Amino acid sequence: MLTHHRKPVCLSLVSTDLPIWSVVETAATLYQKDRDRFHLLLTEPAIEEQEPAFPVASASGSTAASPRLLWLEISPQRVIMTMQGNGKLSYRHLWERGIYGLSRYWLNNELSNGNGQIRLRNYTISLTLEGRPLPEHLRLEYELWSEKVQLGHYILSLEIHH
Repeated sequence: MLTHHRKPVCLSLVSTDLPIWSVVETAATLYQKDRDRFHLLLTEPAIEEQEPAFPVASASGSTAASPRLLWLEISPQRVIMTMQGNGKLSYRHLWERGIYGLSRYWLNNELSNGNGQIRLRNYTISLTLEGRPLPEHLRLEYELWSEKVQLGHYILSLEIHH
C-alpha cells in the first residue's frame, strides 16, 4: 500500500575537510513504499548562476535557472539520491552502509554533447535513519573517491518535520 504525505524538510550537505556547505529548506512529498522503505521527492529552488565573462548561447536561448528535482530512496540499509531537471547537471548517488557505492554525474552542455559522465566511488561510513512509523532524521556520513584519491569527507543530513 502506497501512502504519501506532504512535509517540510531540511536537507544539508557539509564537508568536514573542504569549504563545501549547502542547505535546502522546502516542502517534500514522502511516499511510504513499505514498512522501512520510503521515497522522498522535493524540488530544490533554482540556483541563480553568475553570467560567464564570455557567454555561450544555450540551445533553448534561455539563461534563467530552472529548479532541480531531487528524488531520495531511503531505507535503513541504503540511500539512493537522484537529481535531474536543470538541463546542465544530473547525478545519482548510491550509498550503502559499510560498502563502496557509486556516484555518477552527467554534464549536459554544448562542449560535452550530452556525453560527459563522471564516475566516482563513495564509501559509506555510517547511515542512520530515525523515526517510526515515518522517518524524521537521516544522517549519512561518507567519503568520496576518484580512483585512489580521496575527494573529501561529507555528511548528508535530512530532517523531516511532522
